[in-house]
Amino acid sequence: MLYLASKSPRRRELLDLIGQRHELVDVDVPEIRGVGESAEDYVSRVAREKAAAGLMALSGLPGAVVLGADTEVELDGDVFGKPVDAADAAAMLRRLSGRTHRVLSAVWCVDATREEHMFSITEVRFGALTAPAIGAYLTGGEWQGKAGAYAIQGRAAAFVQHLSGSYSGVMGLPLYETAELLRAFGLG
Repeated sequence: MLYLASKSPRRRELLDLIGQRHELVDVDVPEIRGVGESAEDYVSRVAREKAAAGLMALSGLPGAVVLGADTEVELDGDVFGKPVDAADAAAMLRRLSGRTHRVLSAVWCVDATREEHMFSITEVRFGALTAPAIGAYLTGGEWQGKAGAYAIQGRAAAFVQHLSGSYSGVMGLPLYETAELLRAFGLG
């Protein structure tokens, strides 16, 4: 049985999209980047810690496979997590305006005997964003709880000039990589 170690409704929806039955396991993993830790290592570590915490919470339930994932936006070596408030979100969007950033997504699957992972890097180029466009986007509240202060599947889709990589990875769960992992664990 697959357990998703995530509070993200988007990840649940994406697993449903590919027809993968799953249950939720509640975990609380701090998302704090270590000093000198690369963006890629940070995202992978957090995803692995979520999966491991989920497996521990299930206390070795026979047949449990736990999926943990993390997605972050990276620009110029800076990781843009979830904004703390509207001002933080506006600052993120101003920095992303007219530039290409990377969306890093790591997915880990663990069970009682093994752990495996895959990684997705997607390049996203935003067109130039005006102050009124940023203000209007922030008013809708869609930025809340979103890495980089945007949801590509929502109104921010109009910001995207070009995307190279995994659209679902930008949403929070790269489905191709996830499906490959699940097959390796005998699921899906």
